[in-house]
Amino acid sequence: MKKFLLFIAGLVALGVLLTNLGPMVLLGVSVWLLYVVFKQFMKSDSTAGKIGWVALGLIILSVAVSNIYAVIGLVAAYALYVIYKKMTTRKDESVVKSNSSDDPFTNFERQWAELNK
Repeated sequence: MKKFLLFIAGLVALGVLLTNLGPMVLLGVSVWLLYVVFKQFMKSDSTAGKIGWVALGLIILSVAVSNIYAVIGLVAAYALYVIYKKMTTRKDESVVKSNSSDDPFTNFERQWAELNK
């Protein structure tokens, strides 16, 4: 049942991620463009050039803020990663612990532990 619920949660996270893929790309491009505008602003020597770069930076910043829903897509991507890690981890099933074993060494260890109490 747990694996089924993880699978359903993974499908929901994948749907949210695919839905927000466009805003995620636009947010990435906007952040990159803001970096380029900042670099050009720092290189500019004239006042008019600096004013132009600030105006362009504000326009790009407004585009970046309008794609803030991309953060939901990033959260969905992280949730998908966590769900994948939980579904692929395997518990060590090769070690079987049994109290009613006929193995003399296991019985000895159990009896020794009872004697030391």
